[in-house]
Amino acid sequence: MKVVAINGSPRKKWNTADLLNKVLEGAASEGEDTKLIHLYDLKYRGCISCFACKKKDGKSYGQCVMDDDLSAVLAKIKKADAVVLGSPIYLANITGQMKSLLERMIFQSMLYDKDHSSLVEKKKPVAFIYTMNVNDERAQDYDYIYKMNERYLKHVFGYAESLLSTDTYQFSDYKKYDTSLFDSEAKAKRHEDVFPQDCERAFALGAKLVRTRLEDL
Repeated sequence: MKVVAINGSPRKKWNTADLLNKVLEGAASEGEDTKLIHLYDLKYRGCISCFACKKKDGKSYGQCVMDDDLSAVLAKIKKADAVVLGSPIYLANITGQMKSLLERMIFQSMLYDKDHSSLVEKKKPVAFIYTMNVNDERAQDYDYIYKMNERYLKHVFGYAESLLSTDTYQFSDYKKYDTSLFDSEAKAKRHEDVFPQDCERAFALGAKLVRTRLEDL
């Protein structure tokens, strides 16, 4: 079994990446192979609305025709047994890199019939990790994002769930930045007390994804 995690954050060693690595540790604890992909290392675009993936009897039916760095990622997702996506919330939404991935990953797999039937033959559990600077109460303002992505991912792949990490620690020294809006000591304490709990939840999520029975999807 192969579990693929995709980091939609520009940072390779901070909150989002840390949680994704914990998910992979959880999957590895169940004896599975894992891989982490950083989207910001790649050059690609979002969907260009060419509809090649919808063309009857076309060579690219059900598959994105674009040929760039994301093509190999989409191929890995197709072969994977479980997928974990991760993105910080920027300007009240996921990063542009992650949005472009979702466009091409999901649209290629959805038919234009009344049910938007899925073309994915190999169903798999998909999880989405969100990190954000806002607190738990403000995080509820983005609930439509979590639910929308879950709905699409579940419809296409068979199973989806979300994990939220809120009020995150953005950098190690708040004194270096114009951040009077925040209480740096409170941020540091939450990172020390709460973020480890988020990491434990991520680890458990990784193990859960492995144990999810594909035949139940």
